[in-house]
Amino acid sequence: MKIVKYAVLALGLSTALVAPAMAQEAVAKNVILLITDGAGIETWRAASYYRHGALGHEAYDDFDVKVFASTYPLNTSNVPTNTNEGAVTFDPAELWNDTPVDTVYEGTIGDYPGFFAGYDYTRADYTDSAAAATALASGHKTYNNAINWSNNGEKLKHIGEYAVESGRSLGVISSVEWTHATPAGFLGHNVSRNDYEGLGTEIVSAGLATVVMGTGHPYFDGAGKPVANPDDKAFRYVGGRETWDKLTSGQTAYAHIESKEDFEALAAGDLALGDKDKVIGTARNVQTLQFNRPGVAAGNLLDNTPSLPVMAKGALNVLAQDEDGFFLMIEGGAIDWAAHANNLPRLIEEQIDFNETVEAVVAWVEENSSWDETLVIVTTDHGNGLLQGPGSDKEAYQPVLNQGAGALPLVRWNTDTHTRELVPVYAHGAGADYFLSVAKKDPGLATYGVDEDSQLYVDNTDVFRAAMNAFGLTLASN
Repeated sequence: MKIVKYAVLALGLSTALVAPAMAQEAVAKNVILLITDGAGIETWRAASYYRHGALGHEAYDDFDVKVFASTYPLNTSNVPTNTNEGAVTFDPAELWNDTPVDTVYEGTIGDYPGFFAGYDYTRADYTDSAAAATALASGHKTYNNAINWSNNGEKLKHIGEYAVESGRSLGVISSVEWTHATPAGFLGHNVSRNDYEGLGTEIVSAGLATVVMGTGHPYFDGAGKPVANPDDKAFRYVGGRETWDKLTSGQTAYAHIESKEDFEALAAGDLALGDKDKVIGTARNVQTLQFNRPGVAAGNLLDNTPSLPVMAKGALNVLAQDEDGFFLMIEGGAIDWAAHANNLPRLIEEQIDFNETVEAVVAWVEENSSWDETLVIVTTDHGNGLLQGPGSDKEAYQPVLNQGAGALPLVRWNTDTHTRELVPVYAHGAGADYFLSVAKKDPGLATYGVDEDSQLYVDNTDVFRAAMNAFGLTLASN
């Protein structure tokens, strides 16, 4: 990969929805956004230590843009408030406050001492995945629970719609249900992320996307075992029983695949979709590709579901048929589930699966496209678990401790839910320098061991603007 060094063009950051700040000489044909859900910086590091025994060996480590992003929501309500009262503010300096505190955070699976004022700030006023997906996809901050829905109760236009209107195709894939918050954020609109059935119906009936892949299969449980007679609730992740029946009987715009063999054939370019040019893939698990299988430790993978890299390759094979290009969002969704459970082995397993997906995407770009026509962005939607080193009760933000390849690093969990820590953003290709043009300096990132050149952060809404800028698209009223 050719590395290009860009100068920082400006240090101002605006979270308002504004027109792209830079015009690209060459408009990107494709934008690929990869999201590892709920992964703070130490999650990325823990996986690399386990996989390689050292940092610096992942595909995104060679990207030329490496910054961070803020992820806070507009407010922490679960419904539109139609007011600016209760708006969340963010001051990164508060994250690094190492003043000792004697607070206790009451988590779902246990209580967590506060230790430091910065930890308390990090654990407060965090975004959920719906508001984060909306920010990434539409460029708008909103309330927790919203899927491209504003705090004033209005639909928000997302990047998938802009891409399709420009003549490009849209693809969305995930290791969790394809109606879950993050994939839904690039496919639909809803006042509540929990209306899975409504979101599924919209996704199938609208036919906006060319490729949709994930889990949510009503005839298989979380352990990948068949379910003979699922009740109506089991169909909620696929739009309800009626939508599922239409989808699987060929009565929609989509071909439907579900077997591991079909996903692999699609990835190999050997699967014909019949008279359809769009595909929905529902892997044979109602929950996740792998995380919800029995047991705690890694290994003993389910043999009836594809990996995320296989799904990505299949999606790319389909989307690449569009000569005008595409937007593809790929989510490693179960990293967040593992963090909620404070399950380090599964967290690392899921993050490695995600990292291998990044490798597959980079290989596709270099073999089938080019960095002059494709932008790849790798990030997360928010932190989760406040994973730190084993001595992070005495040293604020102590990094996880490397124990070598194949050995779990030494860690301490400091919560069991989301955080508003600054999270990594890596970008490479056409328009990647947009992030540097809107980044703001935060010397506090030195606490993470980040070198001075990368002590920069943007807002999560800037991911949307970077994609729009790369495509050469202008904003329209929602």
